[in-house]
Amino acid sequence: MSCSSRFHVDDRMSLVQAVAASASETTREPIRLLKFLAFLAIGGSERQVLNIRAGLDQSRFDLHLGCFGCLNEQIAVDLSGTPLEVYKIQNLYGLRAIKECLRLASYLKRHHIDIVHAYNFYANVFALPAARLARVPVVLASIRDTGENLTARQRAVNKIFCRMADRVVVNAEAIKRTLVAEGYRPERITVIPNGIVCPPLRSDQDRLLHREFGLSPNDVLIGVVARIARGKGLEYFLEAALAVTARIPQVKFLIVGDNSFNPEYREELKRQTVKLGLQDRVIFTGFRLDVPNILASLAVSVLPSINGEGLSNSLLESMAAAVPVVATTVGGNPEVVVDGETGLLVPPRNAAALAEAICRVLRTPGLRNTLGQAGRRRVLEHFSNERMIRNVERLYGELLDAHHRRPASAGSRI
Repeated sequence: MSCSSRFHVDDRMSLVQAVAASASETTREPIRLLKFLAFLAIGGSERQVLNIRAGLDQSRFDLHLGCFGCLNEQIAVDLSGTPLEVYKIQNLYGLRAIKECLRLASYLKRHHIDIVHAYNFYANVFALPAARLARVPVVLASIRDTGENLTARQRAVNKIFCRMADRVVVNAEAIKRTLVAEGYRPERITVIPNGIVCPPLRSDQDRLLHREFGLSPNDVLIGVVARIARGKGLEYFLEAALAVTARIPQVKFLIVGDNSFNPEYREELKRQTVKLGLQDRVIFTGFRLDVPNILASLAVSVLPSINGEGLSNSLLESMAAAVPVVATTVGGNPEVVVDGETGLLVPPRNAAALAEAICRVLRTPGLRNTLGQAGRRRVLEHFSNERMIRNVERLYGELLDAHHRRPASAGSRI
């Protein structure tokens, strides 16, 4: 055969291979993905999973969900159409937990799940062994706070089970630094910051929230939007509220968040409110579904956390609404807020610094608008839902491709 003939044959072979590859790409089945959370509720991790579900490329991914229970009826309604399995256990040990873990493994095998992604301690400990038992190709863990709310034993257990994962996904560099200091391998940790849907800006010309709570139209509202839990530092917010009131009499304070997780702490906060003489100035709204409307009414959004923060959805949502934020320098907060540019940062457990920063925002001409607009731009540029979803999809695809290329004997993990 002449060189000329061989080139023509090679060209035809290349064309056939290209057509075959294209056809394979077109007919490729979606990647079957199961995300496992402890509970479906209105929390940071849960909202991120819902955001990912809403934006995930459905032509590439077939999403399944697993959990120990659903704590919010609205979420159950929102998830209609997505396969959801509930594994009812009271703890992570004992015969019941073992049976449910085996049931999850059976589900993963039966549905040929390609990727399991577990979120946080309880889901990691339960779902990762089931995924390995079912020989799921790609297994991921998530750690979404710096771990101060876990005991030393729980952190050690989490580390052991995370060794079963191909990768640990975290949402802040602060968490990665913490895990590396605890002995996790840095190359096995992937940072994917939270992302949120940035809605159009809303105005509060009608003062709907003021009318709902019987407030004067001239009242200035300062709020915390967060789950009511000890790590959120709400006692320091109340102390700061007293100091702010002494300087700016027309202020009112909102604490917006779910009360169900820690009712004892909520009652402590209410007693503190009375003790400080703030019962006519502080409103506990409880759980709300209309957070965008509430943010539109706020002059300042405050996050006084004392520990545990990863990357706060509350901060992102406030900044996306162009509300100036005051936050403490814990966890991933400094990764979101550029101090003096997109918000103000203060030390944790420091009510005086918190009050000073709130007063600075309210009293400095033009600062509210400057910080609010800069904060919104930062979220749009760095923390959009689309950017987060593309990063997640890229990681899933890369790990699955790596699995298909990996020798069967390959092994050491985190």
